[in-house]
Amino acid sequence: MASVTYDHVWKKFGDFVAINDLNIEIEDKEFLVLVGPSGCGKTTALRCLAGLEEVTDGKVLIGNNVVNDVPPKDRDIAMVFQSYALYPHMTVYDNMAFGLKLRKVPKADIQRRVQEAAEILGIEMLLKRKPRELSGGQRQRVAVGRAIVREPKVFLFDEPLSNLDAKLRVQTRAQISKLHQGLQTTFIYVTHDQVEAMTMATRIAVMNKGFLQQLDTPQNLYDKPANLFVAGFIGSPSMNFMPSHIRRDDGNLYVDTGTAKLKIPDAKKPVYDHFAGRDVIMGVRPEDIHNPAFVPSGIHAEPIETTVDVTELMGNEIFLYLVSGPNSLTARVDPRTRFTVGEKVQMVINMDNFHIFDPSDDKENPVAVR
Repeated sequence: MASVTYDHVWKKFGDFVAINDLNIEIEDKEFLVLVGPSGCGKTTALRCLAGLEEVTDGKVLIGNNVVNDVPPKDRDIAMVFQSYALYPHMTVYDNMAFGLKLRKVPKADIQRRVQEAAEILGIEMLLKRKPRELSGGQRQRVAVGRAIVREPKVFLFDEPLSNLDAKLRVQTRAQISKLHQGLQTTFIYVTHDQVEAMTMATRIAVMNKGFLQQLDTPQNLYDKPANLFVAGFIGSPSMNFMPSHIRRDDGNLYVDTGTAKLKIPDAKKPVYDHFAGRDVIMGVRPEDIHNPAFVPSGIHAEPIETTVDVTELMGNEIFLYLVSGPNSLTARVDPRTRFTVGEKVQMVINMDNFHIFDPSDDKENPVAVR
């Protein structure tokens, strides 16, 4: 068991910068998820830790030891890949035991470790089977078991659920979370799926174009995104954005979206007062856009005129895809809602939970205003 540190780590492939000055301190026994779109640098960061890629500059530490020049086999890590990479001619037992045999671990110790890992993962009855006799979920558990038997200081997971169907993904991510709780070891997990990140992580590192965008707990990322990219990436459906203008009128502040003039609650006025007269981007999560017939009590609700473009019945909720002037909005509403496509409806926005992003410094990725 050990902490992991990325200390000003750079990784370049020729002129291309895959990782740009990455600084992360991962605590012992923490479950950290690296998340971001394809090409953001998350897998490269994991491979630099594993020793599969050489760091261009900076230091990677496991515990207090710099491992830049340590061979992968000596870093005391175990990695689970997107591909199961099981030997087809070997049984499950032999696949799990193979690495230990190469290290000349005593036979009795191998048997104990394999049996314990199989019991943790619920695959004891599969030890005599070969990979072709297993389902995708079972093969992935064998791959995880092969990592467990090594008893490493750090577990690395590189998108291990991407080959599974939707139901198996949910089941397996719950098993991995339970595994972390049981093993009490440092887990570092790479995924492009922000739902996986939100449900599994102790902390999440959001990356984009090689840069670390924000490092925080799942709830803080959701409630207090640092910038427009994080706000749009975390949350499903993603946050709605509307180019807007902050206006002062009769002592009140308003967010003017062009089609609606939304009053800012008095408690929030001090935060946005100096933005009066400036263009901003307003962000609203789908669950903060309500059908007026089912508005939660105690919120500051402001009306906005919309037209229903698409409806999606999810059973326990309905997703409404709305148009308001030039803006497209997604609302997560009460399942009793009975709007039809093309209907003009007045929705309300919960102004207790809106976000404002300032495009004046960075037009591509405006910073959140707090």
